[in-house]
Amino acid sequence: METLELKNLIKFNPDKISREMLSDKPEMRIALMCLSVGQKLEPHKAPLRLMMYCVQGKGTFTVGDDKIEAGEKTCILCEPNVPHGFAADKGENLVVMAVVTPVE
Repeated sequence: METLELKNLIKFNPDKISREMLSDKPEMRIALMCLSVGQKLEPHKAPLRLMMYCVQGKGTFTVGDDKIEAGEKTCILCEPNVPHGFAADKGENLVVMAVVTPVE
């Protein structure tokens, strides 16, 4: 068993997105990404199932052609090979936990 205290792992870098790999196992990867105001993870594709969980702040999430404005405690699910990304474009920092699993 492993407990992750997210509040202790949140760190911002004014020059680039701060990324922390919380778990990197074949069956599931978990990453914590901290974006300062104005930073953006450009939409990209991956052959994996994805859950983006907004831990802190607000931002715009992109899934395919859709733009979703989301705040804390919101989950956004993305199917494999669909472009996805997010931006801290709402005047505050954004913390996103991404959970990815392989496609069977």
